[in-house]
Amino acid sequence: MTYRGCLALVAAALLAACSRPTPEQQIVNDAAAAIGGADRIRAVKTLVIEGEGTQYNLGQDVTPSAHGQTFTVTDAREAIDVAGGRMRIELTRKPNFAYFQGPQPQRLAQGIDGNVGYNVGPNGAATRVPDAVANDRRDALLQYPITAVRAALDPMAKLANARTEGGESLVDVTTAGGQAFTLAIDATTKLPTRVAARADNTNLGDVVAATSFADYQDAGGLKMPARLTIKVDDFTTAEYRVTKQAVDADTGDLAAPADAAKAPAIASVPPATVAVEQLAKGVWYLAGQSHHSVLLEFGDHLTLIETPQNDTRALAVIAKARELVPNKPLTEVINSHHHFDHSGGLRAAMSEGLTIITNQGNVALYEEIAKRPHTIVPDALAKNAKPLMVKGISEDTVLSDGTMTVNLYPFSGPHSETMLLTYLPRERLLVEADVYNPGPVQSFAANLLEQLKKRNLRIDRMVPLHAKVAPYAQFVKDVAAAQAAAN
Repeated sequence: MTYRGCLALVAAALLAACSRPTPEQQIVNDAAAAIGGADRIRAVKTLVIEGEGTQYNLGQDVTPSAHGQTFTVTDAREAIDVAGGRMRIELTRKPNFAYFQGPQPQRLAQGIDGNVGYNVGPNGAATRVPDAVANDRRDALLQYPITAVRAALDPMAKLANARTEGGESLVDVTTAGGQAFTLAIDATTKLPTRVAARADNTNLGDVVAATSFADYQDAGGLKMPARLTIKVDDFTTAEYRVTKQAVDADTGDLAAPADAAKAPAIASVPPATVAVEQLAKGVWYLAGQSHHSVLLEFGDHLTLIETPQNDTRALAVIAKARELVPNKPLTEVINSHHHFDHSGGLRAAMSEGLTIITNQGNVALYEEIAKRPHTIVPDALAKNAKPLMVKGISEDTVLSDGTMTVNLYPFSGPHSETMLLTYLPRERLLVEADVYNPGPVQSFAANLLEQLKKRNLRIDRMVPLHAKVAPYAQFVKDVAAAQAAAN
């Protein structure tokens, strides 16, 4: 063979090697071919998916380990502008359990349009959601086979870490816009089985949000899944059955409503407002916004009831407590129950060195929450690590030093089986969360009234951690009215 012939063979071999897809590219190419072809996927303009299913109540069930509370979902419709990065989801859901808003079905509508995430209320008014929520919705746009594979086919996407695990081929994808996810495909059929992405959860910290796909059907020249399962870590949050799906169908108007589009961006959690009302000597109601707390002054220390929601709210309440009584240390916080909106500030309390007093049934959850990593969005405890100090209450307990007396009662009801009621016998105050709020809707209050009567407590005022302080007589009247309306 001539010298030039050898060079030609070498050049041909190099060209073949350069044109051969990498293992990462091969996984994406296989997925595209299985769905219907790369060119067809790139040409998709819109997707409209309709269905029904079940939603679960993450962080809000009756015990930390329970997952039996569900919503039945009907009339669900998801419309996606694939190229434009817009999506709108509408659905009706009906609770299959005692729900604080009552048993009636709820119509929900929410969307994402570029950087603007929004919710539309029953009255048609649109509100902009925080940027963090909008980011989650943009990530959700990619939790579908066609959109995920389309993003992975982009020449500007970065593909890495091809691997095989348990009958699946996986590849990590970072889009041109910086969104990261893992695409998993069936090693035999090559159809996508799952899309997963790291996300932040206020209570759980770093989590994996994943959508799994099954029961593929032909639609518009492409294969699309008829069953979707959504999980946060190992917890199933939703299961949907597709009843109708179409490619390049009319989506309707997916632009963000004007009220949401012109609203300023919400870059972070808004500052907390803490309004102070003294209920009795040594007792302050720390209200403002949706979740409230109570400060108790003992002879040589302070105790909070509730550090709710998140770092912002919890740290503001802690600061206000120290401001009100600067000469005594704040040492502990009484937690009403495990629901995520009421335990979301406990890590902030831990970072401040406070002992958590809670129903014994919540201790294992809080031990796990205390050690979970928060690297995506470092919180107060991640920035100022402190060991967990927790005291579980499994029976009626009295905290007293002669100056202040507090009775703690473990309480089980349809809202939560791992609650603590706080009773101040001298002041005749009963502090509770979620079980009673003044008004016509009373999903849980009858059970509370029954148990309070059994204890023969002398109560003048109810102190709800979601509403205004109310006379005990109004509580009794509201329960009676709700029972009469139900009969």
